[in-house]
Amino acid sequence: MRRLMTMRAALEDLDIFGTILPGESWAAWRVLLIAIMGEALTAEERAIYTALTGREREPEEPVEEAWAIIGRRGGKTRAMAVLMAYFAVLCDWDEVLAPGERGSLPLIAASTYQAGKALNYIGGIFEGVPGFAGHQVGRTADTISLDTGVDIEVRPASFRTARGGTLVAALCDEAAFWRIEGSANPDKEILAALRPGLATTGGPLIVISSPYAKRGELYAAYRRDYGPDGDPAVLVAKAPSRTMNPTLSETVIARAYQRDAAAARAEYGGDFRDDLEDFVSVELVDACTMAGTTEVPPAERIAYHAFVDPAGGSGKDSMTLAIAHEAGGCAVLDRVLEKAPPFSPQATVTEFAAVLKAYRVTRVTGDRWGGEWPREAFREHGITYELAEMPKSEIYQAALPLLNSRRARLLDLPKLKAQLTALERRTARGGRDSIDHPPGEHDDVANAVAGVLIRARRTVRYGMISDAVLGNDGEEERRAWRAGQLMQHMRRHG
Repeated sequence: MRRLMTMRAALEDLDIFGTILPGESWAAWRVLLIAIMGEALTAEERAIYTALTGREREPEEPVEEAWAIIGRRGGKTRAMAVLMAYFAVLCDWDEVLAPGERGSLPLIAASTYQAGKALNYIGGIFEGVPGFAGHQVGRTADTISLDTGVDIEVRPASFRTARGGTLVAALCDEAAFWRIEGSANPDKEILAALRPGLATTGGPLIVISSPYAKRGELYAAYRRDYGPDGDPAVLVAKAPSRTMNPTLSETVIARAYQRDAAAARAEYGGDFRDDLEDFVSVELVDACTMAGTTEVPPAERIAYHAFVDPAGGSGKDSMTLAIAHEAGGCAVLDRVLEKAPPFSPQATVTEFAAVLKAYRVTRVTGDRWGGEWPREAFREHGITYELAEMPKSEIYQAALPLLNSRRARLLDLPKLKAQLTALERRTARGGRDSIDHPPGEHDDVANAVAGVLIRARRTVRYGMISDAVLGNDGEEERRAWRAGQLMQHMRRHG
């Protein structure tokens, strides 16, 4: 990479970036952009830099990675559009690009819609800034092609789309909120896929996001590289929204804190949330997983149990079925079926019923969704649908000891792993915990599996699982447990 102009000069030039990040309200962003490029700061700028990064001195050369952990409406996308335009036009990549090869500058977000907003900011620079006039030679909904041999491209957050190509830089937007169905570590996988494409050009990896839970690559980068002891080639900045955008209304922020202080501290305060934590870790789920096993066929003389998470077929939720049995004190997951929408509920019940009969299951447990419909639908196939009175959050709580003690054997299903590891434990103001999927996500498979694990492993170390979990047959299980306890007492004491 050969720089045609310093970042400082570009920010001061009214024909380049001087009108895009002007005045005192953008001062913090200008300091950060100059530091990312390894350029010297003034004493006044260095004080701002230290407040943002926890480091006393700016880098002496361009950084390999920059992470900006900034509250919402802090100006992240606009500032980074300037940085991406700089790399696309004001840097010469001829030395690292083969004849005829075009460099790629991907804009990656959870959705193409979000990444498209960054593309629109950059497009505005090429259309409205005199110094960039004429560089754009092509424009589609997801790509800006430049006469510098660089294509700025919108890409969804996927490790598959992140692979390949020679990258001159990469911008990752709101990485704390990347969630991909079937992937337990989407942010880690995507960033790992991007870094080799940047290695040959020396281009930087830029990650911007407001903070969320204390997990994932954003939090790991903060823990590892924020402050004076971090990797000099990795710059991590963290700040509240108003530090980066002083024009943001204090009244709006104050109202947000009144509504939900924990959420506001993350969204506007720039702090990772203390009221959220992982329900289970990837490592724990891996330890409970039967590697390479996606289904266990029915066997003779085994009592199987089933749990159904019903759905209507026309919404966003899947209808799921999980089957399991108890063996050697462990709950063993045998089969998981998922029907993603759109689907026919009646045809799905017929399909599920056939599988249930193969495992000799005549009773299933499920929640109260759908009123009488699930019971009637399964009854037509000779299967009794029992209601689990315990809410979903408490079912997860009851299943946790089985996972923690490794007394659950899970099938090797990517979606199951992804949904289990995405579950969040939230602590309400009153101190009560709840467990659920993140906003906008799904846990249909995880819900059915947690429910059937409890059904299969009916006793826990210190007592009986309640009727609310077991459904209407709780008293039968209680009697069986008491009989077992009596037999153990007789064996011990004669």
